[in-house]
Amino acid sequence: MELSEKLTILSDAAKYDASCASSGAQRRRPVNGLGDARRVGVCHSFAPDGRCISLLKLLFTNYCIYDCQYCINRVSSPVRRAAFTVDEILTLTVEFYKRNFIEGLFLSSGVMVGPDHTMEKMVEAARRLRLEHRFGGYIHLKVVPGASPELVREAGRWADRLSANIELSSQEELDRLAPGKTHQNIESSMSQIQRVIGPRQDQDRGKRPQGVLVSGQSTQLIVGATPAPDRLILEKADRLYKRFALNRVYYSAYSPIPHESGDLPSARVPLMREHRLYQADWLMRFYGFRVEELVSQQHQNLSLRQDPKMSWALAHPEFFPVDVNAAPREMLWRVPGIGVRNAMRIAGIRRYHPLRLGDLKKLRVAVKRARDFIITADSMPMRCPSRLVEPDRPRKTGETQLELFEAPVSAVTGEF
Repeated sequence: MELSEKLTILSDAAKYDASCASSGAQRRRPVNGLGDARRVGVCHSFAPDGRCISLLKLLFTNYCIYDCQYCINRVSSPVRRAAFTVDEILTLTVEFYKRNFIEGLFLSSGVMVGPDHTMEKMVEAARRLRLEHRFGGYIHLKVVPGASPELVREAGRWADRLSANIELSSQEELDRLAPGKTHQNIESSMSQIQRVIGPRQDQDRGKRPQGVLVSGQSTQLIVGATPAPDRLILEKADRLYKRFALNRVYYSAYSPIPHESGDLPSARVPLMREHRLYQADWLMRFYGFRVEELVSQQHQNLSLRQDPKMSWALAHPEFFPVDVNAAPREMLWRVPGIGVRNAMRIAGIRRYHPLRLGDLKKLRVAVKRARDFIITADSMPMRCPSRLVEPDRPRKTGETQLELFEAPVSAVTGEF
């Protein structure tokens, strides 16, 4: 098979993995070497669903011994099969980088023969890129659950980031849709990755301690392939963040695949649900929200009509209005339209003079969203917050959900 034909098959097969961003990487070009990795990369291409891709995103092979029903490359799928050699991976990465198409490599794979056999091939590709081509660009390797700790440690020497996809939020779901996989195996791989994560104090100077993984690990959760509600998904993500110090959990809205199983939904999951999960994830990581504050036992799915922070504010009128000239910073960043950075700015400015509504506009606070929840030196809320938005109904089976581009602009852009 020609290399271009393999590239067509294996790059298309890799598009379903969302956990490939290069955020956090910092690596200088080796002396007489090729490329470097920056925290802000150059993006040149887009996936069919609109995601921006700045990496050469490939599967080493789409042959696989597992029969995961949500995966197009499962062993029972009649798709065309292909496999790269290590030399072909090196050629593609270097030539694409020289043409400024990519900033690095994201390499995953179907499980061919066994976990160790597949992992050895990917580690060899990363090692040879670093040593033979002196490649300083970003490399992200997908760890095959069940691979030996020695191979995971070796992968950490050459890659900037490693990841092992947890896939689904519970073992019961895996038993039904991916009988060859277990959370125990996947989380064991995460634990092994955690052991090779190194210090990041030299990252701002572009230095990298020898032989350690400095950009951490990530994982991916598929959304909508099972009836699991948003609360269960967020609880799983929260446990993974706390237990394995993950840099990021990626949420991937399920979309139907060719020759799909009858156990899967026939309609794709709207991207708005994925978007809301990312917003909730951000609030948990940086704003101090807990899962139970964002989704309750009674309403276990996030609202599709308003972002999670607004939903929380409307459900808790007892905390509002907030006086921006007196409230602690932790309360300020719970106000819709005020982010962590602006809360810090407000706390600094108010020491010198009381803030007015015009001052908040100059800080680019989303005043239209915030004004009904705050008191400033020259304004009071005009409306009762609980009357701003009609309470969201629980989603019913088969109910139409908003698509990403049908949402109001304020729900997709701007600060929470």
